[in-house]
Amino acid sequence: QVQLVESGGGSVQAGGSLRLSCAHSVGPGRNANYCMAWFRQAPGKEREGVASLASNGRISYADSVTARFTISKDSAKKILYLQMDKLAPEDTAMYYCAADWLWDCPVNAGNPTLRFWGQGTQVNVSS
Repeated sequence: QVQLVESGGGSVQAGGSLRLSCAHSVGPGRNANYCMAWFRQAPGKEREGVASLASNGRISYADSVTARFTISKDSAKKILYLQMDKLAPEDTAMYYCAADWLWDCPVNAGNPTLRFWGQGTQVNVSS
């Protein structure tokens, strides 16, 4: 069973930074490919993909976070990161880590469907 546990959320002022972590148990599937992504959902809004990282190294970002957020991973520690800089109030949301055994899961071409999800970590950005 795949487990995903997010941490690192909190409250920060606009312009500040946070780094989210996702400790996971995801490994290559039978086809040796898997994809992980960060999503967020603000109150009253639909869930949106923020960033994704495939096992082939391909990375994608939502337009709203490009040049401000960076997705990365530590494969040895099995941790997925999301470095968030220049945070703005509109970044306030619950952030989720997700994964599946897919070749790729780009978030800049619609929201990908992933089967495994964490419980989320809250990010609040004040103006």
